[in-house]
Amino acid sequence: MPATQAFALQPFLEHTAQALGLDLSAAQQQQLLDYAALLQRWNRVYNLTAVREPEAIARLHLADCLAALPAFRREAPRRLLDVGSGGGLPGIVLAIGLPGVDVHLVDTVQKKCAFLRQICAALGLRQVQVHHARVENLQDAAGFDCITSRAFSDLPLLIQLTAPLRADNGQWCAMKGQVPAEEIAALPNDITARVEPLQVPGLDAQRCLVWLRPTPHATNARA
Repeated sequence: MPATQAFALQPFLEHTAQALGLDLSAAQQQQLLDYAALLQRWNRVYNLTAVREPEAIARLHLADCLAALPAFRREAPRRLLDVGSGGGLPGIVLAIGLPGVDVHLVDTVQKKCAFLRQICAALGLRQVQVHHARVENLQDAAGFDCITSRAFSDLPLLIQLTAPLRADNGQWCAMKGQVPAEEIAALPNDITARVEPLQVPGLDAQRCLVWLRPTPHATNARA
């Protein structure tokens, strides 16, 4: 970071990881540092995020996604799809924190996909595949046991567009701010929602994960 910037990202990441109980290796921390620097640099040209300042990127993006990482580690997906990945949030952060997981990022904007490919090459994220496509056209990549999104759409549309991509025992996980009660109420009757509150260190705002699965009786009825 330039010397004129008072905010120091590395101590912030270390503090955030400690507050979340996250064990991040030195290599993973460096990947996050490099990712933040590249996101800020490319953002000047590609408008990847409306957030510009390094501290805001760290608090509103990195810490926000890191807060979800313990839950993803607990669920232990093998194949994960990030829908509407944009600048790589949460997909790149999850790929760094889950190095053994096959991660797929999909976005319809070419310049964002170019950025994501550059990030994966620069950070050595060989387990990540980037798709420049509409998510409903990813039939050849089906079989995800976790489908996530951070700013893609409302829950019913997420389910509608990605249901064919879900593995038999898979689930969805949408990152949200306040609990989206209206979206949950609008879900199909055969989908069960579970809300998991998140506490983002240093951020005084509501955050949650909404986990979605077909109800057991619905799954059995189709079997």
